[in-house]
Amino acid sequence: MIIVPFLTPADFAQLLANGRRTAAGEQIDPVPVVKLFTPDAAATWLLTEIDPAEPDRAFGLCDLGLSEPELGYVSLSELGSIRGMLNLPIERDALFVGTAPLSRYASAARASGIIVEMPDNPSTPEP
Repeated sequence: MIIVPFLTPADFAQLLANGRRTAAGEQIDPVPVVKLFTPDAAATWLLTEIDPAEPDRAFGLCDLGLSEPELGYVSLSELGSIRGMLNLPIERDALFVGTAPLSRYASAARASGIIVEMPDNPSTPEP
């Protein structure tokens, strides 16, 4: 298990479980497990899974604050080394609860240019 201060053991376990499902060939569109952000910059990550073959590699929606959020892989150790303008590390949004599959967050982010909160009702149509 990769130790990073912004993931709880429960987060890591769920991310890894989702990654195992994908590695087994299952087509999944999970709800984001964790939201990470830079408290002194505009970057945000919604992570859904960790690659079981490379547990430092996570998949999710990445927004570096450049108005071009995209789906992709990130290195957890590299995230751990990122510091914003005030030298603050990445934090986990302890209040975040995913309410829709990652594809809905990605669609809304592409439309707005940033990662946005989804309505509490997952059946609500996309913006």
